[in-house]
Amino acid sequence: MEFAQQQKPTGDGKVVYPPGVKEITDKISNDEVVKRLKMVVKTYMDMDQDSEEEKQQYLGLALHLASEFFLRNPNKDVRLLVACCLADIFRIYAPEAPYTSHDKLKDIFLFITRQLKGLEDTKSPQFNRYFYLLENLAWVKSYNICFELEDCNEIFIQLFKTLFSVINNSHNQKVQMHMMDLMSSIITEGDGVTQELLDTILINLIPAHKNLNKQAYDLAKTLLKRTVQTIETCIANFFNQVLVMGKSSVSDLSEHVFDLIQELFAIDPMLLTSVMPQLEFKLKSNDGEERLAVVRLLAKLFGAKDSELASQNRPLWQCFLGRFNDIHVPVRLECVKFASHCLMNHPDLARDLTEYLKVRSHDPEEAIRHDVIVTIINAGKKDLNLVNDQLLGFVRERTLDKRWRVRKEAMMGLAQLYKKYCLHHEAGKESAMKISWIKDKLLHIYYQNSIDDKLLVEKIFAQYMVPHSLDTEEKMKCLYYLYACLDTNAVKALNEMWKCQNMLRSLVKELLDLHKLPVSEANNTLMSAKLMGIAKNLPDAGKAQDFMKKFNQVLTEDEKLRVQLEMLISPTCSCKQAEICVREITRKLTFPKQPTNPFLEMVKFLLERIAPVHIDSEAISALVKLLNRSIEGTADDDEEGVTPDTAIRSGLELLKVLSFTHPTAFHSAETYESLLQCLKMEDDKVAEAAIQIFRNTGQKIETELQQIRSTLIPILHQKAKRGTPHQAKQAVHCIHSIFNNKEVQLAQIFEPLSRSLNADVPEQLITPLVSLGHISMLAPDQFASPMKSIVANFIVKDLLMNDRMAGNKNGKLWTSDEEVSPEVLAKVQAIKLLVRWLLGMKNNQSKSANSTLRLLSAMLVSEGDLTEQKKISNSDMSRLRLAAGAAIMKLAQEPCYHDIITPEQFQLCGLVINDECYQVRQIFAQKLHLALVKLLLPLEYLSVFALCAKDPVKERRAHARQCLLKNISVRREYIKQNPLAQEKLVSLLPEYVVPYMIHLLAHDPDFTKPHEYEQLKDVKECLWFMLEVLMTKNENNSHAFLRKMVENIKQTKDAQCPDDAKANEKLYIVCDVALFVIANKSTACHLDCQKEPVLPPKFFLVQDKEFKNDKEYLTAEMRQMLLTGKPKPAPVLGAVNKPLTVPGRRILTKTTTVADTATNTSSNSSPLSSTINKNSNSSVPPESPDSRVQENNENPVIKNEEVKKAEPSPKVTPQAGTEGAPVKRRGRPPKSAASAPVAAEKEVTVAPAGAGRGRKRAADSNSSADSINIKMSKQQQIDLQR
Repeated sequence: MEFAQQQKPTGDGKVVYPPGVKEITDKISNDEVVKRLKMVVKTYMDMDQDSEEEKQQYLGLALHLASEFFLRNPNKDVRLLVACCLADIFRIYAPEAPYTSHDKLKDIFLFITRQLKGLEDTKSPQFNRYFYLLENLAWVKSYNICFELEDCNEIFIQLFKTLFSVINNSHNQKVQMHMMDLMSSIITEGDGVTQELLDTILINLIPAHKNLNKQAYDLAKTLLKRTVQTIETCIANFFNQVLVMGKSSVSDLSEHVFDLIQELFAIDPMLLTSVMPQLEFKLKSNDGEERLAVVRLLAKLFGAKDSELASQNRPLWQCFLGRFNDIHVPVRLECVKFASHCLMNHPDLARDLTEYLKVRSHDPEEAIRHDVIVTIINAGKKDLNLVNDQLLGFVRERTLDKRWRVRKEAMMGLAQLYKKYCLHHEAGKESAMKISWIKDKLLHIYYQNSIDDKLLVEKIFAQYMVPHSLDTEEKMKCLYYLYACLDTNAVKALNEMWKCQNMLRSLVKELLDLHKLPVSEANNTLMSAKLMGIAKNLPDAGKAQDFMKKFNQVLTEDEKLRVQLEMLISPTCSCKQAEICVREITRKLTFPKQPTNPFLEMVKFLLERIAPVHIDSEAISALVKLLNRSIEGTADDDEEGVTPDTAIRSGLELLKVLSFTHPTAFHSAETYESLLQCLKMEDDKVAEAAIQIFRNTGQKIETELQQIRSTLIPILHQKAKRGTPHQAKQAVHCIHSIFNNKEVQLAQIFEPLSRSLNADVPEQLITPLVSLGHISMLAPDQFASPMKSIVANFIVKDLLMNDRMAGNKNGKLWTSDEEVSPEVLAKVQAIKLLVRWLLGMKNNQSKSANSTLRLLSAMLVSEGDLTEQKKISNSDMSRLRLAAGAAIMKLAQEPCYHDIITPEQFQLCGLVINDECYQVRQIFAQKLHLALVKLLLPLEYLSVFALCAKDPVKERRAHARQCLLKNISVRREYIKQNPLAQEKLVSLLPEYVVPYMIHLLAHDPDFTKPHEYEQLKDVKECLWFMLEVLMTKNENNSHAFLRKMVENIKQTKDAQCPDDAKANEKLYIVCDVALFVIANKSTACHLDCQKEPVLPPKFFLVQDKEFKNDKEYLTAEMRQMLLTGKPKPAPVLGAVNKPLTVPGRRILTKTTTVADTATNTSSNSSPLSSTINKNSNSSVPPESPDSRVQENNENPVIKNEEVKKAEPSPKVTPQAGTEGAPVKRRGRPPKSAASAPVAAEKEVTVAPAGAGRGRKRAADSNSSADSINIKMSKQQQIDLQR
C-alpha cells in the first residue's frame, strides 16, 4: 500500500505550511531550510492532540517531512529539526500515526534513532533540542508503534545501542530517566525480548565494558531492575541455552556467562531465579576447568555481603560445599579462598564451613593448607567472633606442619591475633581469654629442631608478644605479666630462648677476642670452629657458614665494624645503644646497587639474635619496681589475671633466669635492696630464687656495696642452717661465689652443723646434710678431712645402717614427697652428701670411694632395705634404690671414680632402669639422658637404654628411644664439629656402645637359660632396640664395622669372669643374636671393614691368636623362630588381625595394661608375650573416655625435690597406690643357696606368689585384660628435644 493512498491532505493535495513559513524545497539554501524548519518545529510544539483542525490542515506537511529529502539530508541541523517535528507529529496524531507504510515507519524511527546520538555532547548549542526529542519520544512512548512492524527488533537494537553509547557522566538525572522510560516501555509492553536485544543490554555488564562506560552500566543495571518480571524469562532462556544445552553460538556473550551471572545477581537475585539450578548441574561437570569457573562464580555469589543465596538455595549451597573435596587442586584452592569472604560477610555459615576447612587443613597440597590459615586469620583479624575455637584449632595444628611456609603463616597469624586482642585488648577481656593459649603455643614451637622455627619464635616474641618498640616500663610490664601467665613448658621455652641467644653472644665475643690475637694457624683453626658454631644457629647452615666466613673477613678488615659489634655484645649495652649498633653495622654492609643481598640478610639474622632488644639495666630496674609493687599490693596483678603471690613468684623466677643471661644489669643497690626484701618473705620459692640471683650477679657486692654485704651474710647463714634444702644449697653456693673470705664464712656454717647432727630427729637433719654436702664439695681442701669422720661415724654407721622408724606399710611403690618419712628423706640426702664429698675430693687415695660404691651396691642388692629388717616401706625402698642408682651414675661422671666402678656395680646401676616402680624408671632414665646428652657420662652408660626394650609401658619405651636418638645425634655432631674428637673415638663414637650392651645383656639376671626361645627373644628385643637407631644410616661403612666388632667379641673372654664357661657361653650367644639382627637389618654389613674395632679391656679379655671361636651358638630352628616369631594358637579374630612380622624388626605395638599403670606390678613373663597377646586382647572393648579421665585423676603427681630436672608426670602415670599380680624387680642378682630361705620369706612379704628368685622387675604388659595405650607426654618430648 502506497503512502499517498492511505491518508489524504485537505484541498488540492498541496502542502500547507504554517503562517509565515514559505515552502521548503531543495532549491533553497540550508540556512533558509533551517530557518523555515524552526518555525515548523514551533508550530508542532504548540499543537496538542485536541487540535483536530490543525491536525488535518498540516497532515500534508507531516507526510512531506517524512520524505527522502529530509530523512537523508546531509545537514545535521536540518535532520535534528525534522526529527523534532516527527516526534511531535507522533505525539499529536497518537495513537494513530499518519504513516502507515511499514517501510516508511521503519525509516522514520531509524532516522530518529540516529539523531539521538546528538545527546552525547551536553555542551553543544543544540543539546536542548536533542533533549526535547528524547523527552518527547519517552513521554509519548512513540517507539511502541514499532511493535506492529515485522522487523521492529532492528529498530529497538539500534535504539538501545545508541542510548547506551551516548550516555555519559555529564548527563543529568532527567536524561537518564527519559532513556530509562523509553527502553523499559519497549521491554515491558512488547511480546518478549529477543536474544540480540538482550545482548545489547547485557554487554554493558561485562567487566571490560563496565570499566569503559560506568554510566552505561548503571543504565543497564537500572533497566534490568525495573523490568525484572518481564526480562527474567528471557535471561533464563539465554543461560539455559548456553549452560545446559551448550549452544554457545546463540550469543556473542556466551563466553561471558559467569561474569554476567555475577553482575545480574548483584543487580537483583530475582533475575536468576531459574538460572541457579542450572549452576548445580555445572558444578558436577567432568571438566575441571569448567567446575573451577562455576566455583569462582558461586564463591562471589555466596560470599557477597548481602547475599542470601545460601539460605534461599540450600541444595546449591551443599553442592558447592562438596567442591571443597574436589579432585582438581585449583577448585579446592578457590573454595578455601572463598571461605575468608564468607566468614567475614556471613558468620552464620561458619558452622557449615568448619568441617570442610578441617579436611582442607590436612590437604596434601601445601598451597591449600597455607590458604586455609590465611582464610581463618583474615577473618579473625576482622573480628575474632567470626572464627570459632575449632577454626583456630586448625591454625594451631598447622604450626607443626611439615612445610616451613605453612608453619610460618600459622605462627605469624596467631602472633597477629595475640597482639591485637591480648596485648592491645581491642575486643575486651573475653576475646583475650578466648585466645590466651596462643602465647603458650607459640613458645612451645621453640622446641622444634628446625632453626627456622626458633628464629621465627624469637622474632614473634620481640615484635608481637613483648614488642621491643614499647618504652621500657610498658615493655617490662608486658614481660612481667606474660611470664606469670605462661604454662610450665612455655616458661622453659622462653628460658631456653634467652639461653641460646646468650650462648650465641658468647660465641661472637670469643670470635672477636680471637681477632685481637696475632694471626696464626692455631688461631685460624679456632676461628673456623667458632664460625661453624655461629652458623649452626642461623638458617641454612651451609650458606650461613660461607656468609659467616665472609663476615669474618669483613671484621678482619674493618676495625670500626668490630668496635660496633663489641659494643653490641657488651654486657653493659643498653637496648637503645643496641638499635644504633645494628643500624650502623647494617649500613656498612649495605650495597645500594644490589636489590637483594643474601649476605646482609644472614648478618641481620645474626644481629637480631644477639642484640639485647629487651633487657638492660633500665629494664631490670623496671622489673624490680613491678615486683616491689606486687609485694606491697599496689600492682595491677588481679587486673592482669594473676594473683599477687603468682606475680611475685614468677617475677622472681623471671629475674633468676635473667640473672644467668644478663648478670651485669642487676648491679645496683636498689635492685639488691628489693631482693633482700624477698629473702625475708615466707614463700620458700621466692627466697630461693632471690638467693640464686645474688649468687649469679653479686660478684661486686663485697667491694662496691658494703651495706648490702653486711645485711646479706647473716641471712645466708640462717638459710644454710635452717632454710629449706634448696635454700641451703643456694646459700652455700652464694657464699662461695661472691665473698673473698668464703673459707671463714663456710667454716662458721660447717662447725655448728657438724656438731648438731642427731639421727634421732631426722626431720631436722635434711637441711644440715645438704649444706654440709655442698660445703665439702666446694671447699674439699678445708673440709674433706673433718667430713671423713662425720661420714664414717654418723652418715654410714648411725644413719644409713639403722632403721629407727617403721615405714608406712600401705603397699604403694611410690608416694608423694610429703608422704615420705623424714628418716628416708634424710637417708637420701645422706647418700647425696657422700657423693658430693667424693666429687669435691676427686681422688680415691683414702679408698673412700670404694667403700661408698660397695655401700651403694649393697643398697641396690637389698632393694633399698640396707638393714633387711623389713621396717622400711615399699615406697621408701623405691626412693632409696633411685638415690643409690643416681649416686653411682653421678660418681661415674668423675674419671677417677669411673675407673674404679666394677662391671658388677655398673650392671646394678643400669638395672635400675628396669625397676618395678614406674617413677624410679622414669626419673632414673631422665637423669641418665641428661648426663649423657651433656657428654658427662662415659659411653658405656648409653647401653643401659637397651634394657628399656623390656619396659612394659609403651610411653617409657618411646621415651628411651627418643633419648637414644638424641644422644647418638649429639655424639655424631660433636665428632663432626671437633677435629680433636677423632683421637677419642672409642669414648665418643656411638657404635662403640655395642660391646657394652652385649656385655650388659649377657649379665642380665633374667638371662638364665640361654638356649630358651623366650629369653633369646628378650635379648633380641633389647639388641634391636639399640641397633635400630644405630643402623638408621650406613655412614662410613658402619654396618660392617658393627659386624666386625661383634665378631671380635666372640674371640675374647668375659673379663668379669673369664674362667666361667657358662658366662662366656652367654656372652657368645648374645653375640650370635646380635650378628643375626645386624645381618637381617643390613645387606652392607658383609662388606670388608678396614678399621679395627677397639674393645674395652675392662669387659673383654683378648685371647691369644691360637684362640678361635667359630662355633654357631644359635641353631637353624632358633634362627627361624627369632625371624618369624613363635607359632601360637589364636582365636578367629586374633588370627585375622595377626600382625605381620618384619624380619629383623621388633613389633612395637605393645599394649600397656591398667595393671601396669595402676600398680607397677605384674607376673613375670617375656616381652614377647606383649606382642603375642595382642591378639587375645583384640576382643577387649576400648577404654571409655570417662575411665581415662578417672585414671588421670587418680594418678599421683611426682614432685621429686631430689631431682631438679626430672621430667614431669606423663599424661597417664601409673597409679602407685595398689598391689597387683606377682612382680619381679630388676637390680638384684640371684642370692646364694644359703640365703634362699631369706629370699623366700622376702618374696612372700612383697609379692604373694610366683615372683621367683627374690628379684623384682617392671610389670609386664599382659597382666590385665583391660589394656590401654599410653602415649608419650608432651613435656617429655619437649625435654628430649632440648
